[in-house]
Order: sequence, then C-alpha cells, then structure tokens
Amino acid sequence: MNRFDYIRAGSVAEAVAAHAAGAAYLASGTNLLDLMKGDVTRPERLVDISRIFGLDAIETLPDGGTRIGALVRNATLAHDPAFAKAYPAVAEALLSGASAQLRNAATTAGNILQRTRCQYFYDTASACNKRQPGAGCDAIGGVTRTHAVLGWSEHCIATHPSDFCVPLAGFDAVVEIEGPAGRREIPLESFHRLPGDAPERETELAPGDLVVAVRLPPEAKAFAAHSRYLKVRERTSYAFALVSAAVGLTFAGDRIGQARIALGGVALKPWRARAAEALLAGAIPSPELFARAADAALQGASPSGDNAAKIDLARRIVVRALTLAQAGTPARIPALPASPFGA
Repeated sequence: MNRFDYIRAGSVAEAVAAHAAGAAYLASGTNLLDLMKGDVTRPERLVDISRIFGLDAIETLPDGGTRIGALVRNATLAHDPAFAKAYPAVAEALLSGASAQLRNAATTAGNILQRTRCQYFYDTASACNKRQPGAGCDAIGGVTRTHAVLGWSEHCIATHPSDFCVPLAGFDAVVEIEGPAGRREIPLESFHRLPGDAPERETELAPGDLVVAVRLPPEAKAFAAHSRYLKVRERTSYAFALVSAAVGLTFAGDRIGQARIALGGVALKPWRARAAEALLAGAIPSPELFARAADAALQGASPSGDNAAKIDLARRIVVRALTLAQAGTPARIPALPASPFGA
C-alpha cells in the first residue's frame, strides 16, 4: 500500500499553500482514486478541496456570462434549467458522460482534468511515456481503435476522454486558476497540451495550480437555438467517445452567421475546427457544404495505427451534428443524450 499524507483545506489559499512536490488535489476522486488503486499514480500527499466554501456555485456574471465553480457537480450543472437553456450543447455533453451515479459525484474541475483512458496508460505492465517519461509507448503498434487521429506524436497516441470539454472548447470557455504565482486565466482551447515530445505534461497548469472555476462567455448563448453535441461510443450508455462533435450555428436570414465546431475522441485535447467554422460563415447551408466543412475539420488527420476508419467516422459525425444543429435545438434533451440513435 502506498502511504500518503492527507490534508483538508478550508480555503483556496490553504489548498495552494498545502500543495507540494508529489501532491495532488482531491475533490470527488472519481478518476484520481481509480488511478491510485491501480498504482498508475502514487501521490505523496492529498489536499482535499471538497469542503472549500464557494467553489460549488453557478453564477450569472454582470456581462451575461456564466461562471461554474470547480466543485459544481456534473449532474447539478446539466439539470440547472437556466444553464441548460443558455448552453444546451454543454448540458447534453454532460448528460452523455459516465453513469448517473458518477455524474452526481464528478466535479467541473475534475472533469476537465481527468486523465486519458488509454488502456496502455492504465496497464502498469505496459510502457507509457505518460506514466514514465522515456519508457516508450506500447500503444503504438498495439490495439489502436480508440486512439488519436489528430495531433499525435511518436511518443503518445492517447486521446482526451472528456465530453464536457468539447463544447467548452467550441464555445470559448476560460479556465480560472489560483496558484503560487497568483490568479490567472487560460482559454480552455489552449488549456490541454498535445503530446509532442513531453506527453507527461497534459495541461498548462504549473506545480501547485488549482482550477477554481470555468467561465462561459455571454456570446456563447447566441448559439442556443441551433446547437448540439453528438457522440459515437461502443455502447450508448457508460462509455467514452470514439468520436464526438459539439456544434453551434447562428443564422442571418437563410445564411449561416457564425459557426462553432469542436471534436472529441480524436486527439489528446478537445479539437477546435476553426477552418471548418470559417468555411461555414456566411454560406447557405446544404449537405454539400456540411461535407466540405467536415473535410476541413479533419484536415491533417492520419491514423495512429489500425484506426483509419475513425477519420471517416468523425467526418460523418460532423455532418450529422451540423444537420441536427441546423434543424434546431430540441425543446428537451433526448432520452439518450448525444446519441445518434436518440429521437
């Protein structure tokens, strides 16, 4: 058994002060505790932030944006009527992740910080540059059906597992951070790192940094009437995405005004498809236009093994998500959230 110190912090300042080399912040632990049980990670100290007052609030800001505290539960956020009406694709993404029990426990910060679900990362008998830099990557040349097709490197081909992060990246969310160097903000689109030659560095967080909130801008509400999150998975419930897409559209007459597209399950971070967004802006929607946008969204994609079919699947999901977004956001989230089989 790995011995570790446990400290319960009463404030953000206490938590940051208690963090040290080899420490980890603990909220609900829905991912961290699994990693500890599997001996994938061995923190020497756990700093419990779960009782810090004020981190569990959903706030409407003076500019009309929304601030989501780090400890807000996934289920609480998804079922908040005002939030779901303003950001329906985000709510749909949240409800398509994990099980109801996990959504009742998992937190906002924990969701965006969850580690990859690559089976080689979880198998401590396999070489993994994320667990042990320089060890190699046994995923390369292995079973790669779920692995990356964008942004991967010779050192790592894993993908990021979050559903929540995909629409957050698409709608320009910002991560608020408190750390030893003070308070700062990072756009969520830039928060996660591609593997490059240092796959062990997964985010732009510095040692001791604590995520305190995620903020959605008021501009994201403009997409509420035409936005969807679509997810293809091994089974409709309790599974991570093979590929997913968050889409938002605005309209000026019969033309698309603005477009937002982000992909999940294709890279080690949510993948913002800005070239596809630019192609759609000002155009009259059509199946042919959506197909070209899908090609633009997957520009540069390449198999990281025996997963070329994932590229075509991602293109099809982008087209389907755009088609559904054009038709309009449903009045109620489907019974099978984000499923292409949901009514």
